Amino acid sequence: MVGVVLAGGLSTRLGQDKTRLHLHGDSAPGMLARTAALLHAVTGEVWISCRGNRPCPVSETGVDGPYYRLNDEVEGMGPFGGVITALRVAQGPVLVLSCDLPFMERAVLERLLAQRAARRPGTVMTTFRQVETGFIESLVAVYEFEALPLFRQALEDGERKLSRVVPPDLREHIPYAVREALPFFNINYPADLEMARRIIGAL
Repeated sequence: MVGVVLAGGLSTRLGQDKTRLHLHGDSAPGMLARTAALLHAVTGEVWISCRGNRPCPVSETGVDGPYYRLNDEVEGMGPFGGVITALRVAQGPVLVLSCDLPFMERAVLERLLAQRAARRPGTVMTTFRQVETGFIESLVAVYEFEALPLFRQALEDGERKLSRVVPPDLREHIPYAVREALPFFNINYPADLEMARRIIGAL
């Protein structure tokens, strides 16, 4: 199992590089370092997925590595590009995690891996699904190597939304309620960043 940090976004909506944010204090690891450490704890091998035309701060994770820089093979596809590249290079299962989840915890990833180990035969994706909305956490998921043909078909069809690549009958879902959604809170906009800081302050 390879852990893959999805860190190839431009942070355009946020207006600053989210991988360098230090939300838990100046002395705490930045977002990229924290995500890499979480994956390292449960997989042992971590790759940093980056856009080919932007610096990839692998050396700035602040966590013992080594970490492998993985450039998207095709530009402009967002997280889809990172996952399809990781599957092709790994030739095996990958646990992907977005770099902008300040409240993600190791226990959540361990639960994901435990569910993956007990998955139904033929399942090629294991992820979380919110009970109230049906939302799929496709950026906190395990993708099996057998999912690669589905990604190639999606690429041919022009589909880039990760939650639509793998059909529901080939996914293993872990249900969670809205009240349990904090680990999946991600930062896209300045308002999200402010909310995260308020939550951290309250905690």
